[in-house]
Amino acid sequence: MNTDALLSFFERDLNKLITEIELYKNEEAIWRVEKNIANSAGNLVLHIVGNLHTFIGKEIGKTGYVRNRELEFTRKNVSRQELIDGIKDTIKMVKNSLASITNEDLKKEYPVMKFSKIESTEYLLVHLTTHLTYHLGQINYHRRLMNQ
Repeated sequence: MNTDALLSFFERDLNKLITEIELYKNEEAIWRVEKNIANSAGNLVLHIVGNLHTFIGKEIGKTGYVRNRELEFTRKNVSRQELIDGIKDTIKMVKNSLASITNEDLKKEYPVMKFSKIESTEYLLVHLTTHLTYHLGQINYHRRLMNQ
C-alpha cells in the first residue's frame, strides 16, 4: 500500500459520506435513532471526523487537534451544512497530513499505541480506512431506513 492509494480511499469514502448526508430528505432524520439503532448518522459523522483528526491530523499532520470523543456521541442537532463542512475540512486535513508521508514512513511505527501492540503507520492508516467504510455503511443503512 502507498500513500496515494490510501489517500484515494479516504477521499473517495469521505466524499461518499457527504453524498449520504445530502441524500437525507429531512435534516432532522440525520439525528433520529429508533428501536435498536444506537447512533444517529450525525453522531457517526462527528465520530468519523474526530477519529481521523485525532489519528491522522494530530499524530501525523501535527495539527494540534484535541479530541472530545464523548461529545462525538452526545452532541445533537448539528446542521447538515456544518456536518458537510466538517467532512470537507477532514478531506483537506487528510490530504495535507499525508502529503509528506513516504512509503518508508509507512513502515515506521505509528507514534501512539492504539492496539494491543505497536503497529506501523501503514497498518493504522489501513485500519482507519476500514473504520471509515464500516461507519459509512451504517450511515447508508440508517439513511435508507429513515427516508421512508
